[in-house]
Amino acid sequence: MFRLVAEFIVAVLMLLLCSSADAQQSKNPARLGLLDSSNASGMAVLLDAFRKQMNRLGWLEGQSLSIEYKFAEQKPERLHELAAELVRSRVDLIVVTGTPAALAAKAATNSIPIIMATSADPVGAGLVAQLARPGGNITGFSALSTDLNTKRLELLKESLPKLVMVGLLVLARGSIAQELQIQEIKRAAEELSVKVKEIEVQRDPQGLKNALPAAREHIEAIITTSNRPFFAQRQEIIDLARKFRLPAIYPQREYVDDGGLMSYGVDFGDLYRRTAVTINKVLRGAKPADIPVEQPTKFEFVFNLKTAKQIGLTIPPNVLARADKVIR
Repeated sequence: MFRLVAEFIVAVLMLLLCSSADAQQSKNPARLGLLDSSNASGMAVLLDAFRKQMNRLGWLEGQSLSIEYKFAEQKPERLHELAAELVRSRVDLIVVTGTPAALAAKAATNSIPIIMATSADPVGAGLVAQLARPGGNITGFSALSTDLNTKRLELLKESLPKLVMVGLLVLARGSIAQELQIQEIKRAAEELSVKVKEIEVQRDPQGLKNALPAAREHIEAIITTSNRPFFAQRQEIIDLARKFRLPAIYPQREYVDDGGLMSYGVDFGDLYRRTAVTINKVLRGAKPADIPVEQPTKFEFVFNLKTAKQIGLTIPPNVLARADKVIR
């Protein structure tokens, strides 16, 4: 009898301890800060992929997880202020999207873990010492934006064999990451005997509407640098390119899903899901310094045949045959 009573007491105590632990977890969910240079609506599709993966890993927003979102709304000068706000909020971890946000977070803290969902060139931008051993409090993913721009220009030239002048959309007051991309595109253009005209887009609501129409008479196609603000404004870029019947190649398939002509690049949905996996490791005790910065493993060439017909463009069959997906 005494043994049964003792076992019962132990069971009750274990139940109470578990309930107490669950209650403690619900009272103190993991607190993430997310820092982005664009806006919530433009990032919705990628953040949805990220949140779903966090859920699969057992982190439910509003229960075991809270996320404090900070969007600079196309004003990069606000990133340092927003990063400082996250540090003052004492978040457990900061997720950054893009190099400017990563640099702002790095300047704000050297102790809170920082996970890069994307960064064009984290070594070149001075975010980490090396990919294999990042050191410090930053790790995450390189989007290879600099290297992939060469491939995009090659595909654009193959699609338009007579292409001479391509317009390159760049953000005014661009980041280090953008400068690295511009240099790479210009090097590739020389090899392909293509001229590049930079089209500077001001960071205001009329930026694209003012820049592209003014330059369209001198260009035959467009390519964009890879950055969060352009991604957030992708529908406006797509609509303007279609209006002026300008063939365009973009860095992400979401542009093509929304009506753009073609894209070549990283599967960013996959990157954001993998970011959730890295965050899960850190929240469970891993150190960012010990986690190598990873590179993309999924690339895709996507083509929108409907858009090609709308702008009166005939694409060589050998180019279409290489597409991973054709929207008809």
